[in-house]
Amino acid sequence: MIRIKLTSVMVADQEKALQFYTKALGFVKKRDIPMGASRWLTVVSPAEPDGTQLLLEPNGNPVAGPFQRGLYQQGIPATAFAVDDIHQEYARMKELGVVFRGEPAKAGPATVVVLDDTCGNWIQLFQV
Repeated sequence: MIRIKLTSVMVADQEKALQFYTKALGFVKKRDIPMGASRWLTVVSPAEPDGTQLLLEPNGNPVAGPFQRGLYQQGIPATAFAVDDIHQEYARMKELGVVFRGEPAKAGPATVVVLDDTCGNWIQLFQV
């Protein structure tokens, strides 16, 4: 059986990403291991501390930066996170100064909203 236990999002600044992903999105730091100039830095949902880890991957690879910028310029979310109450999360994050591309909107069976993670990515939140 194959399971997803680790996924990643490229970030321009790991420390800035850690602050945003913990303070604004509400994740908690799971691993922080020095790896030379960067870190093996992961966060998890506090609801699932042993669940899937999100690696805040430095975009130092020569192809990573252009790829990340291309997705951002085209408005394509780098990843998506499920939430239980998208309107509550939207309001909470707006209070924290998070920048959204619009308000939560229906998209088929889901309600979605896209936010700027301040580290070079659009991130989609969805509620089914």
